[in-house]
Amino acid sequence: MAAPQLLARKRRLKSQFLARSKRPRGAGRQLEAGMRGILITCNMNERKCVGEAYSLLGEYGDLLYGPEQLPEPAERLSGSDREEEEQEEEEDDAEAALKKEVGQIRASTERRLRRFQSVESGANNVVFIRTQGIEPENLVHHILKDIHTTKKKKTRVILRMLPISGTCKAFLEDMKKYTETFFEPWFKAPNKSTFQIVYKARNNSHMNREEVIKELAGIVGSLNPENKVDLNNPQYTVVVEIIKNVCCLSVVRDYVLFRKYNLQEVVKSNKEDMKQNPSNVSEEQNSTAVKPETVEENLKEVKQEQE
Repeated sequence: MAAPQLLARKRRLKSQFLARSKRPRGAGRQLEAGMRGILITCNMNERKCVGEAYSLLGEYGDLLYGPEQLPEPAERLSGSDREEEEQEEEEDDAEAALKKEVGQIRASTERRLRRFQSVESGANNVVFIRTQGIEPENLVHHILKDIHTTKKKKTRVILRMLPISGTCKAFLEDMKKYTETFFEPWFKAPNKSTFQIVYKARNNSHMNREEVIKELAGIVGSLNPENKVDLNNPQYTVVVEIIKNVCCLSVVRDYVLFRKYNLQEVVKSNKEDMKQNPSNVSEEQNSTAVKPETVEENLKEVKQEQE
């Protein structure tokens, strides 16, 4: 390789290296506003939880969306990239180190394009799997529906699996502005539904539970005054999961029937379950006839969460 070309290549690689070094540490690998995915709780073994999550989500993801299509290694390299590989022997140690950094950037980009990718949640015993190109609520509902029907236990350390359809900053004004649009598919007129709001905060002390629930319920009511709160047998459950400064949101069906989306509990046989059918994924407005919990039980649960 001619000296001017080699020098130009070194400068280009160095600029890429410097650009990467300026990125915040962990950028793209931590839960942040703007992500969608699946929030999973586990019993003290996060590494095994991630493995189980990949296996379970991969199995049902392939069934619903077909096998994941990834480019072959040879296709990931452009013509200039292949030329660089052939000329690697001519590079000195410094250039080889820079090239390694570029390879890491490329690998990081490919990970971000995968259908499922684990990122740091910011809380102990909580795993967040970022999703690409799928609907988290439909996928998780399908998993729970199948496990509920077959009563076949498929995980050991995963406890709850909650779809997260949207995330925003965990500040009341941000949440109010975001949910005005986020809630529309379920609650904006002419749609009307019964609903409840469940709230959980981790590693966050500046949010007030009662204030958040009151504001979000008000937004649902403003979209259609016929939307009504129902703590016993709601058509939809608004899930609010706050971790540090990120608010994770979803609107799910069959929350009571599927034992609050707990994979360990939903496999247990229950005579009442035989009388019920989970709502169909394609019929968003259909409610599920489930055995209602009493108001006292709901209040007891709220008290336990507060403690």
